[in-house]
Amino acid sequence: MPGPSQNSLADRIRAIPGRLFPERIRAIPGMLSRVLDFTEVTILCGAISLLALFIIVNVFARFFFQSIYFVEELSEFLIIMITFVGASYATRRARHIRMGAFLDLMPDWLEKIFIVVISLVSALVMFVMTWHSCSYLTRVRDMGQTTSALRAPYWIFLVIIPIGFFASGIQCLRTVMKNLMEKEVWLSADQQSEYDELLEGEEA
Repeated sequence: MPGPSQNSLADRIRAIPGRLFPERIRAIPGMLSRVLDFTEVTILCGAISLLALFIIVNVFARFFFQSIYFVEELSEFLIIMITFVGASYATRRARHIRMGAFLDLMPDWLEKIFIVVISLVSALVMFVMTWHSCSYLTRVRDMGQTTSALRAPYWIFLVIIPIGFFASGIQCLRTVMKNLMEKEVWLSADQQSEYDELLEGEEA
């Protein structure tokens, strides 16, 4: 049985997040999360709907008349947008690939350490990729490359790539902050467990 001093020490350690981060500061990530969720979901739903519409319309146009010349380029742009906005969304909702079985076997304190370290490394990788994608974007712009059908500057279609990498890096940093601010283990800033949505569905 732990003594009173041990219990007191454990309680003090658990209270550290509350002392470091007042309630007002801890409410900011929640508001940011709601804004990000609305923005990302709106972009993803709109891009996927437009992509499906373009493909269907182009199939009918090709069958009855002739293919719409710019649809393939717009579809390519939408696929790039869905990929990199979806990467940020997947990071925020903890839908990226990970070895969840190993984390589930760990005690909570060790799992929290692993998630913080993994998130920091992931954030570093995302920011490095942001730098390289910005460099590539600059080279494409300086070359004056344009698309074949619309004759639009090709770099415009690539702007979403560094934005997606940067947003994913921010989500990783939010995961670190969430685990430092809260006593529980969080897989991401908005997802405490990969089974949260299943449990919410069962409760509903």
